[in-house]
Amino acid sequence: MINYIWLGLIVVGAIISIVKGNAQFVTDAAIESANTAVTISLGLIGMMTLWLGLMNIAEKAGIVNAVGRLLKPIMKRLFPEVPENHPAMGSMVMNIAANMLGLGNAATPLGIKAMKELQELNPEKDTASNPMCMFLAINTSSITLIASTVVAYRVAAGSKNPAEIIGPVIIASIFGTVIAVIAAKLLEKFSKRGGRKCS
Repeated sequence: MINYIWLGLIVVGAIISIVKGNAQFVTDAAIESANTAVTISLGLIGMMTLWLGLMNIAEKAGIVNAVGRLLKPIMKRLFPEVPENHPAMGSMVMNIAANMLGLGNAATPLGIKAMKELQELNPEKDTASNPMCMFLAINTSSITLIASTVVAYRVAAGSKNPAEIIGPVIIASIFGTVIAVIAAKLLEKFSKRGGRKCS
């Protein structure tokens, strides 16, 4: 469906540009945007390689496990239905750590892995369990301490002070995560009263 929407937008845009006599302007803008996309992508390769490498080193050095132990009391309260030593706990911790570093691309496969492991614990396979809903809420809001990907975008776009967004991002993401957790807990209580899991 989304492919048809994009195709419709492109066709309508092309027709309007021809009717208004701006076809050359649209063509120039498309070429310029394509060049900008390549420049930004190349600029991101170094940043993503650095942080993904650091995450890999942190995992092998046991730092991720240390973060997991640090987060254990919080994780136990947020996910009481997940056993402490279940692989889902480790995947969720790694996902949260990647999100804290602003590595959305690195966090995505970890989040998918965590969801698959949570699904193994889910007795109702056609309905999301409460831990799955809570993890989705945390993953979506995700506290971000270092917005590395956004900083990389700003560097590639020529920002004079690309790191100035770090403070506002930390504040906004903390508030967003707190609200997401509260909402998930409230909906969890509501679903228990109704005899259903969150969905």
